[in-house]
Amino acid sequence: MFSVIFPGQGSQLVGMGKEFFSKYDLVKQLFKKADEALEFNISKLILDGPKEKLDLTINTQPAIFLVSFSLYKLITQEFKKDLTKAKYFAGHSLGEYSALSAAGYLDFSDTLKLLRIRGDAMQNSVPNGEGGMLAILGSTVVEIEEILSEHNMNPNIQIANDNSEGQLVLSGRNIDLDMLVKVLKSKKIKNLKLPVSAPFHCKLMNKATEIMRKEIDKLSFHDSKNKLISNVTADEISDKNELKKLLISQIENRVRWRESVINMIDKGVDHFIEIGPGKVLSGLVKRINKNVKINTINNESDIKDLEI
Repeated sequence: MFSVIFPGQGSQLVGMGKEFFSKYDLVKQLFKKADEALEFNISKLILDGPKEKLDLTINTQPAIFLVSFSLYKLITQEFKKDLTKAKYFAGHSLGEYSALSAAGYLDFSDTLKLLRIRGDAMQNSVPNGEGGMLAILGSTVVEIEEILSEHNMNPNIQIANDNSEGQLVLSGRNIDLDMLVKVLKSKKIKNLKLPVSAPFHCKLMNKATEIMRKEIDKLSFHDSKNKLISNVTADEISDKNELKKLLISQIENRVRWRESVINMIDKGVDHFIEIGPGKVLSGLVKRINKNVKINTINNESDIKDLEI
């Protein structure tokens, strides 16, 4: 059994999807539809840059979704590979929206607009330079939670992403993260400040949560037989009303990616197909379980080699 997974922020690069855009009308049409929906030329930004503008959260989120969704449609419509047979659809943070749309719960244009609002809301939830994120390498959730508790840093600092064995990301105010870095150094725990402009997936995102609650409540979600794995619960979900609630909760809650992958494997998944720019999730899955099959779809030969 296989699962289809979609990458999140950080996987973007100028020129992503260019090979498919230049060759397939289907991709050109989706890029054109995206330009019209967003009322600005996101196609040109994806294909030609500049990188600094593409890396702005307000642009990154719809851009990665557009490329991921275009690839998904290309695989299913042009190459006739039935990805709806997947046991689960899942994505990392914004990738959950790619999964949501590919699985048929939300329209393409609605997802694009929602992600642009989400990116803007998350970017502006905290004054620029006040919050940040810190990657922790070679430690466990339990160990880090104990350190945060021991030094009275909880809930000022939260685990934002539980990505894989030995890879966590924390979010909080930079003043608190700087204090934590000193503690981690004394314990010889490897850490790295990430080049992000906001502290995603923590309580500092509460303004973004309120904005997204209003926007998500406006939208009509469709029924679908495809099952998703929620970032918030790391468990399967197919009820559209519950899905709405979890998407709102996702803004301030931990992305439980490691637990999600383990849960999918425990329920019979032995093959993961990553659709979208880069291969970040493929690397994380490999760290979690070396025995599963992984396909990363980045070019035409990747699609041709895909067996399901």
